[in-house]
Amino acid sequence: MKNREKEERIFIRIQKHRKESWKKLCSQKRISLSSLIIDSVESRIFDDERRKILAFIEKQDNIFVKIETNINQVAKIVNAQKFMNVEALKGFNEKLKTITELKEQQNKVFTKIYYLIAKNC
Repeated sequence: MKNREKEERIFIRIQKHRKESWKKLCSQKRISLSSLIIDSVESRIFDDERRKILAFIEKQDNIFVKIETNINQVAKIVNAQKFMNVEALKGFNEKLKTITELKEQQNKVFTKIYYLIAKNC
């Protein structure tokens, strides 16, 4: 919910080329000039960076969903055959171990990201 306080205007003087440069940066980042200035002054994460972070999190989640689907497919095949050779089992266990380690690292990164986002809201 937006803050219902009356907004104030601040007028600043900058060179025209600097203003154009800032506007170009805002256009590239798809943020407003006000957002650029306020977030910079308050050391907050820019809206475009927040969007990139959320897209990254969604992409990571999709990758792990695909991996989990593959694991389920392997389990279905093994259950149907009632057999899995030792080499395939070792390889499968190594991949599961790697996935578990990656998931733990991802969760640590996500915890830090959420902390930074929450701190900047």
